[in-house]
Amino acid sequence: MRTTSPSSPVPFLFPLALLAACLLALTPARALAQDLEKASLVLQWLPQAQFAGYFVAKDKGFYAEEGIDLAILPGGPDILASEYLEDGRADFATLFLTTGLQRGDTVPLVNIGQIVQHSALMLIARKSSGIKTFHDLDGKKVGLWANEFQIQARALFRRQGITVTVVPQTSSLDLFMRGGVAACSAMWYNEYHTLLTYGLDESDLQPLFFNDAGLNFPEDGIYCLAKTAAERPELCSRLMRATLKGWRYAFAHKDEALSIVLKRMEAAKVPASRAHQRWMLDRMEDVTMADDGAMGVLRREDFERVAWALTDTGFMESTPSYDDFYKGMAR
Repeated sequence: MRTTSPSSPVPFLFPLALLAACLLALTPARALAQDLEKASLVLQWLPQAQFAGYFVAKDKGFYAEEGIDLAILPGGPDILASEYLEDGRADFATLFLTTGLQRGDTVPLVNIGQIVQHSALMLIARKSSGIKTFHDLDGKKVGLWANEFQIQARALFRRQGITVTVVPQTSSLDLFMRGGVAACSAMWYNEYHTLLTYGLDESDLQPLFFNDAGLNFPEDGIYCLAKTAAERPELCSRLMRATLKGWRYAFAHKDEALSIVLKRMEAAKVPASRAHQRWMLDRMEDVTMADDGAMGVLRREDFERVAWALTDTGFMESTPSYDDFYKGMAR
C-alpha cells in the first residue's frame, strides 16, 4: 500500500535532511581545525628514531587533540636549534641540557620538559689501539662533532687534564674507519650500532661512556624562550602532554612507530635502515625512562650536576637557578 502520494514532499525532504545532518556533523571538525593553535618545534638533527615520540604524536593526532597545529622542523649539520629559538623561527626546540645551559648565557632559554634522562654520548676506540680509558687518549687525535655537541667531551678533558688534538667530525665515520683518529664521537643509539653494521664486532670496539666518568648528563630536552613559557604556559603544558603520550605510544607500539619514522626519513631523503632505527628506538627507551619510570622531568640533582661541571671546567662563569631554568611543564 502506498503511504504517500506521488506529489508528497517527504521523499525529497529526506536527502536534504541527510545532507544537513552530514554538514552539522562536520562542523565541529572544521571548527576544531580552525581553532588549533599554531606552533613549531625544531629538532637538533635529521629525522630518525631519536625523535620518534614527536613524529608519533604528530601522526597519531596527539598534538591536535591538545589543540596544537604543530610544525616539526628537521635539524641537521648546518642548523643550530637554539638559533631558531633566538630569532623566532621556531617556538620550541630540542637541545642537550649542556647546550640549553650554555646558550642561556646569551638567549633567555627555559626547559619545559626533559625527555632523555641518561647520557648516551660516548667516544669509541679500537681495542687493538690499546686504549682502555679516557686517560689513554692523552696526546692523541679525537674526532668531535662541531658546535654544541663538544661541551661534554671538552668538560671531561679539562676536568681530567687530558690533552687531545681535536679533529672535526662530520656525520661520516670514515675517518675513524681509516685510522685517522684514535677515537670518534658516537651516540650509543646511533653511531655505535653503525660501526657494527660496517662489519666490526663488539669485541673490536672499546666504548668510553661519559656517564662512567661521572658525566651522566641528561641530553634531549624541550626548550623555549622564557617569554614563551611566561605568556603561553598552557601551550607549553599541552605540548608536553602530547609529546609524552607520543613517546609512550612509540615504546609500546615500536613497529608502528618505526614505520612513521621511516616515512619521515624517506620524505627528507635521509638513508634509512629499519634494523638500525629499531636499535635506536630500543636504546632511546633505555635512556628516556627514568629509574622510577617517570618521564619528562628534569631533576634538581641532575641539573646541579651539569651546572657544576660547566662552571668547574670554565665553560660558564655562572648558571641560572634550577627554579628559573626549569619550568616543569610535564604533567
